[in-house]
Amino acid sequence: MITGVGTDLCMISRMKRAAESEYFVRRVFSKEEIDYARSHGEPSLHFASAFAAKEAFAKASGFGVFGVGLANSWVRRTKSGPVMMLNGEFRVKLGDIKCWLSLSHEGDYALAFVVLEKR
Repeated sequence: MITGVGTDLCMISRMKRAAESEYFVRRVFSKEEIDYARSHGEPSLHFASAFAAKEAFAKASGFGVFGVGLANSWVRRTKSGPVMMLNGEFRVKLGDIKCWLSLSHEGDYALAFVVLEKR
């Protein structure tokens, strides 16, 4: 059963300016996300899609960004696609759910779409 749906759009050029601040990057993104973004030619594209994923997840969960907190979720890039990861404490709050995540980018925008499914 689907328990939540969320989407978010993030402007890549805006993220590029924000990511100039190391304080911002370390506060918002996990080490895994930072390493992944910086290992590619245009880090801001990957920061923007990860940020959009965090926002989309927060909407889908019903907790909102302040309820989830940016540090409690992160995007893991796998061979089969992106996966939304949650810290153990927050995962317990959500219960037994499957998180479906889709990321896309075009021009100056990164998009994330999240569907939460109760198992």
